[in-house]
Amino acid sequence: MKYPPFCDIIRIEVSDLEEKETEKVINSIYENLLKYNDTEMHVFAPMPSPINKIKNRYRWRIIIKCKIGNNVIRKINRVINNIKTNVRISVDINPNNMN
Repeated sequence: MKYPPFCDIIRIEVSDLEEKETEKVINSIYENLLKYNDTEMHVFAPMPSPINKIKNRYRWRIIIKCKIGNNVIRKINRVINNIKTNVRISVDINPNNMN
């Protein structure tokens, strides 16, 4: 099952005022991350955050289980830096909560 402290969890969250744009961006990130979905990094499908709307912003997230290292960070940076959009994208390593 590999849960912390035996692995790390990365949460990528996308939020925007437009629900369709939020879903479009999170799906694009997911499709690009799937290219790196291997034994080093397990990428789970995008889903709405448990609290999916805060202050009129829709929120979606992707969870990744892996062991943090330069290689994993490079892969995630490459994917996120190739996204051309105005939506808010945040990456949280070993988040304190999953909301």
